[in-house]
This record gives sequence, structure tokens and C-alpha cells, in this order.
Amino acid sequence: MTGGTGIARDSEEIREMLIEAENRKELWIKHFKSARMDQKSNAEALRNITALRGVIKTLRWTLQMCDEHGIAIPHPLD
Repeated sequence: MTGGTGIARDSEEIREMLIEAENRKELWIKHFKSARMDQKSNAEALRNITALRGVIKTLRWTLQMCDEHGIAIPHPLD
């Protein structure tokens, strides 16, 4: 592994991160849908939901999984 901290992550640890990211995304979605928010809170919720979508896609790609529609992820930046 090059760059970063040099710590290799095993697939179980990555799966745990994926579950955590999915749970956090659901919490943000529930928060977003639950109440009327001011513009700043609304922007924060949407920003976090969008960021977590990217995290989930990258972790699924790392684990060579498909997306939520069953389609293989060719590259996480696409």
C-alpha cells in the first residue's frame, strides 16, 4: 500500500465501515425528512447525504460489490 498511513484494512473492517456509512446516511435522510429546517441545516443534511453516497460507493467498489441496483461499479469516481 502506498501513501496514507500504510495501514492495510481487511475486508471485514471495510464491511463494518460500509454498514456504518449506510446507517449514518439513513439517519441523515430521516433527519432531513423529519422537520422543517432553516437553509443552513438543510444544506448540511444534503451535503452529508451526498458525501455518504460517495463513501458507500467507494467502499462497495473496494469490496467488489454492486451498487443498490445490482450493477457493478466500474470506478468510484464515475
